[in-house]
Amino acid sequence: MGERARRASQRAFLRMLARGEAYQSEAPTLWDVDFRTAVAQAELEDREMPGAYHTVRFAKPDGGYVNIETTRPELLPACVALVAHPDDERYQPLFGTTVTTPLFDVEVPVKAHPLADPEKGSGIAMICTFGDLTDVIWWRELELPVRSIVQRDGRISATPPAGIVAGSDPSDVFERWARLSGKTVKQAQRVIVEMLTESGDLIGEPKAITHAVKFYEKGDRPLEIVTTRQWYFRNGGRDPELRTALLARGRELDWHPEYMRARYESWVEGLNGDWLVSRQRFFGVPVPTWYRLDGEGRPIHDELLIPDEAILPIDPSSEVPEGFTAEQRGVPYGFTGDPDVMDTWATSSLTPQIAAGWGDDADLFALVYPMHLRPQAHEIIRTWLFSTVVRAHLEFGGLPWQHAAISGWVLDPDRKKMSKSKGNVVTPLGLLEQYGSDAVRYWSASGRPGTDTTFDEGQMKVGRRLATKILNASKFALGVIGDVGIPAPTAIVNPLDLAMLAGLHDLVVTASDAFQRYDYARALDCTEHFFWSFCDDYIELVKQRAYGTLGDAEAASARAALAVALSVLLRLFAPHVPFVTEEVWSWWHAGSVHRSTWPTSTDLGVDVSHTTLATYEMASEVLGAIRKAKSEAKRSMRAEVARVVVHCTDAQWQTLELGLADVRLAGGITGPVEFAPGDDLLVEVELVSEAAVDTVVEAS
Repeated sequence: MGERARRASQRAFLRMLARGEAYQSEAPTLWDVDFRTAVAQAELEDREMPGAYHTVRFAKPDGGYVNIETTRPELLPACVALVAHPDDERYQPLFGTTVTTPLFDVEVPVKAHPLADPEKGSGIAMICTFGDLTDVIWWRELELPVRSIVQRDGRISATPPAGIVAGSDPSDVFERWARLSGKTVKQAQRVIVEMLTESGDLIGEPKAITHAVKFYEKGDRPLEIVTTRQWYFRNGGRDPELRTALLARGRELDWHPEYMRARYESWVEGLNGDWLVSRQRFFGVPVPTWYRLDGEGRPIHDELLIPDEAILPIDPSSEVPEGFTAEQRGVPYGFTGDPDVMDTWATSSLTPQIAAGWGDDADLFALVYPMHLRPQAHEIIRTWLFSTVVRAHLEFGGLPWQHAAISGWVLDPDRKKMSKSKGNVVTPLGLLEQYGSDAVRYWSASGRPGTDTTFDEGQMKVGRRLATKILNASKFALGVIGDVGIPAPTAIVNPLDLAMLAGLHDLVVTASDAFQRYDYARALDCTEHFFWSFCDDYIELVKQRAYGTLGDAEAASARAALAVALSVLLRLFAPHVPFVTEEVWSWWHAGSVHRSTWPTSTDLGVDVSHTTLATYEMASEVLGAIRKAKSEAKRSMRAEVARVVVHCTDAQWQTLELGLADVRLAGGITGPVEFAPGDDLLVEVELVSEAAVDTVVEAS
């Protein structure tokens, strides 16, 4: 990690510390027993795991029992209270009294709290320190003691926690504890169940269930909750005013697609604590502080030794605070460095500031911050995007960028996320060699913002076919123009040409609007749709006219329209298939298509504001019907047509007449084209007889 990034990360930490937005706390912490590190809320994932409800009885003062159901009987020694809903009439008489735990004979209070669910299990639960995050809430709000038994390595502690006493024979508790000490959580659960069975305090058989269990996203074992000293950043989890401000920032941001804002708001509203940023790892940006040591060599956490920003970045494990010498490290009345590093997100949440040269290049920072766009995937809205908004809001009082373009995942054929950890990643090199870069880019650009995209070689084949078609259509259009040169756009006078350009005008507006909304897939889709019609219909319709069949003026109109359309289409396609468009552009333009101007309606060279697509659409419909007739009759596309009858409205016929000359040439019509009034468009095609057989086909 570069020096500038480390310096920015530590500078931001120290400024947050000075403002009271960074703080230390000894508190229950989500802990991965394999990685031996604290885990933040943003790094959690729920996984469905098998478990079992165990019904365990607690002794009441009157000699009776109250039954609780738990999936974690191994935490019985850590029990500090029972809790039920304040409105649950079954347990109201117990509130304010105590019950005694089985096996360890510890008196614990019975408390009321609205988070207790009367419908879950027996309706009364044991509060352990700590089984889950709800235990933490109950412990904090009900002001209960801590009785921890799970160590950082995931094993039961060697000695029983303070507060456990034997009821009748103290030796019993130590004998039982000896059976638990050093066991993993799973092993301890089996031992506790055996002991509860022996004592008669396990009621019935455990009931198998499947339930959601919290894991570190990279971990293999369920998280535990242990008490540790950690660094936190305020993020609205415990500050309603800050939470409201961060929600407002989310509404200021322009989301693409818009519905992704709901994920941000759901995350912010669901925060239940501040951002835990310290990690017990070897690699990362060090927490830039030292501590004074007391007479016994223990850190005095309230006496921080803070470096000057001018000397950042620092490593407190090897560098010495001002006023001390290296020999004073780790000795009584000396100093020690903070042993932790910061969470990855604590630095990556500053990427806009780091890239803009915050604190290192004032001129650059003034020019580019806040930035314009954050492109990222949807699953890290809660981590990268949110944390970046938090840091910008706290440090600069605004957003770090104005737009967020949210992409989806790439899915494998089984619709599972492609990732290195799953081993289902396909590297692109072979695909690029097989289909070409444009084809692979076409596939990826077809994935809509915010939507997962399935890996699909079939789509790459479509992209390769499109690139080939762009080459071939461009060769034809430029070949027709030939050495004669491109006529000025003012030469475009034919109604069919103008109608095509009206459609092109609409395409430019639609594609430009899609790009303004960061919907590149929509821009590609509409451009491709127009292009295939342009190749299949327009080029075929004007081919003979462009060669001069109907005279020089008509040929000039067709050639000019072809040139305008090709220029506009190449620029519209350039972001999606950059290589083939650059190649074709080089055939007739100097410079790069990627440095040309984005097309606008003025690029058409003629005013089509009062022109409709109707002539182009009607001519394409009739030509399509003629092709279908020839295909179904298994005749060559060059086969002559003896007669065409067009059933349509008067208005449709009038628009068709404007392009009828091109339809005759393109369709090989040697006989009449007749109008038959009708509300629904229907085209009758009669082919010239082959071997004295007339073929008549109707196509709508």
